[in-house]
Amino acid sequence: METAGPVQPQPSSIIQTSPTKDPITCHVLDLTTGRPAPSLSVTLTLLRPLGPSTPFKAITNADGRVTKWQGEEGPSLQEMFDNLAEHPDGKLVWALKFETGQYYGEGNTFFPEVEVRFFVFPREGHYHVPLLLGPWSYTTYRGS
Repeated sequence: METAGPVQPQPSSIIQTSPTKDPITCHVLDLTTGRPAPSLSVTLTLLRPLGPSTPFKAITNADGRVTKWQGEEGPSLQEMFDNLAEHPDGKLVWALKFETGQYYGEGNTFFPEVEVRFFVFPREGHYHVPLLLGPWSYTTYRGS
């Protein structure tokens, strides 16, 4: 009688997980190049109801994205989001600040920074905020 060894997972049953994203993410596209905007400093701050909070900070990656935020103190963004999900008001106001003057150079843009303020309803899940950026204009919207 053969004894069975440990069961080895079959390749089709191995699940690969990607790193988790925070509940608020952003993406910056540089319209002068038609490419993502890497290495752009961004902060995320809760303004209402309990704010302003200590800003969460990040730098866009090579694809112009921020999927994880770093806080200096206190809860993580996910913990803060979870704690505020049941807030009586039901909506939060957050601000994303993009350091566009630093990215383009102070004399090469009309905007030293771009701040986008937006409502968040935590029960609705993930919020993604794309920024289409040029030195003389910008557009933003709620992405998916």
